[in-house]
Amino acid sequence: MTRPTLDDIFAEPDEFGLLDVKLSAFGAKAGVDPATINREIEAFRIRHGRLPDPEALDHEEMRLGTIRVRMVQETTTPDHVLELVPAQQRSWRDDPLDDEVPGDLDDIFGDDALAISPDLIGLRHVTAASERHLPDHRADFRPCPDFHLFETFFQDMQRMLDAGERKATVVEKYAVIEPLEGDFFIRNGLLAYIAEKTEMSSRGGDRDHRLRVVFSNGQESDPLMSSFRKSLNDDKTSRIIQRTGLGPLDPEWEADQLELSGTIYVARSLSSVPEIAENRMILHKIGVTSQQVGRRIADARNDATFLMAPVEVVATYELKNLSRSKVENLLHRFFEVARPAELSVTDRLGKKIHPREWFYVLPEHVGQAAKLIDERRLHEFRYDPNEQRIIAR
Repeated sequence: MTRPTLDDIFAEPDEFGLLDVKLSAFGAKAGVDPATINREIEAFRIRHGRLPDPEALDHEEMRLGTIRVRMVQETTTPDHVLELVPAQQRSWRDDPLDDEVPGDLDDIFGDDALAISPDLIGLRHVTAASERHLPDHRADFRPCPDFHLFETFFQDMQRMLDAGERKATVVEKYAVIEPLEGDFFIRNGLLAYIAEKTEMSSRGGDRDHRLRVVFSNGQESDPLMSSFRKSLNDDKTSRIIQRTGLGPLDPEWEADQLELSGTIYVARSLSSVPEIAENRMILHKIGVTSQQVGRRIADARNDATFLMAPVEVVATYELKNLSRSKVENLLHRFFEVARPAELSVTDRLGKKIHPREWFYVLPEHVGQAAKLIDERRLHEFRYDPNEQRIIAR
């Protein structure tokens, strides 16, 4: 007996109604989300520039095309019907629509689609522009008020260079130069003399000094040592003039250092930090400078040496025929017992600095010590921090 084919079977009467199947609404039992199918069909249209064909040979295209036709025919909810006429796709070259352009950064970061954690976009350890530490003065060139002290010195140095008695060597690019008081350089075609190098300070987290640089054209400037070093590296014609002698222990090594007189100044901090403000009337900075005192303290609020705050000068004492550096060392050693060991200040990068030029003394105490130095009698006395006065040994 010949076995019936599928055509024979389906041609026979369906007495039990097995083939009488009514299609249910699309996706009702299949668990297919019409919105998901719509996105797949739209993605196909964007990729190929046409809608999927239910008669296509490709299985995926045929599947999407068949589903699209059924959705149009069987779905009664208009919201689920895919638009048969494809919308015109906008090019990335087209100008954005007005409602697509964010107004500011808040609009961008406020977009829920981004889902950005606030920790990723919140700025920390950044000083506001309104509170940013800006310099109170610039290291501009200005006339040197005591140039007569240097003029002969520059002439002698130029004569020695011309005669070959002193040697000027090229400043190597990116060389780390540590200028010392008494050093000579050639910068921008001028002789530059390091007349003063102040106590070490901290600016922007870096340890630095402020220099007093006198030039052979009668001008002077007071740059930071790091800025002066950069200017030498940027100048292809810059030179450093070698000192005489074999090193710091050689007596000839200090031949280029002028013993400049200067001014002893006593400064009081105007800081609002409680630990400093409550001791303002007894805590003073003792410094010595060969330049104008006003220039020395001009950038105090950015300088850890001045406790990162403005200061007021409460007393000054002129030096006469005395070495500025030696006087400063004598004063600091004399008042060593009155130096506050706990005094510290935090710079704007969070680094703790311990300035060593501040003492629990009164301005008149400094004046008495300066007079004793001038009389060459300071060694006969000492400072008693308990009685807060200078007493004989």
